[in-house]
Amino acid sequence: MVALAPTALSGDRLRARDDFLTGAYADLAKHDDRLGRLAVEVRFDRGVAHLTGEVADPADLRLVRQLVGQLDGVLAVWARVRVGGLAPVVLDLGCGPAKQYPDNLGLDLRLAPGVDAVADLSRSLPIADDSVDVIFTVHILEHLIDFLVLVDECHRVLRPGGVLHVMSPWWGHVNAVADPTHVRLLDVQTIKGICQRPPGTPRWYPLHAGCDGASIFADLTPLGPDDPAPEASHLARFFD
Repeated sequence: MVALAPTALSGDRLRARDDFLTGAYADLAKHDDRLGRLAVEVRFDRGVAHLTGEVADPADLRLVRQLVGQLDGVLAVWARVRVGGLAPVVLDLGCGPAKQYPDNLGLDLRLAPGVDAVADLSRSLPIADDSVDVIFTVHILEHLIDFLVLVDECHRVLRPGGVLHVMSPWWGHVNAVADPTHVRLLDVQTIKGICQRPPGTPRWYPLHAGCDGASIFADLTPLGPDDPAPEASHLARFFD
């Protein structure tokens, strides 16, 4: 059987899906006492769930992320949630003037409004090991000939339980080739390859991955050297 290529969703379709997801999560929170006791707000924007608020324990945030991510139609779960009274340390790589959240620490090759530090993303990041909770790489990987250097650096600087958010043009959409500065084509299967690299390389666990016909999305959390690899049943949820 031949798999059909995803079709990019219209703005009206995306807005309608966001309305559905908003109602679905409200119903879930109403009937699940584990969610009802948490001070977390969930907003959906073009299939991406944005989590804000505060929880007492990292396990609470993992629970919300897991349950929101199981809703049909969610492409990614982006969280800026305070845990135990502490705000997360969030990097926005290659942000230019448009950070995903205003309080993110923005790194880019050139200074611009919103850029907090200049850094060459094809080299080592000027960030300490295990010091970051969340990293955004939105429309970045497709600009790097060897984006695994940056992916490995993200693994190094993320704390255990931290999350790397990836968003890039899907290879089958015109946006992937319309920009002459794009040097790589990506697919959801590319994310599978990142998560199945050989022993001795930084390993990742996919929390979520998806495609809306125009862009691919992935939420990845770093695995330690002794952590088990993702089970085949979990990988089958997202990948061929």
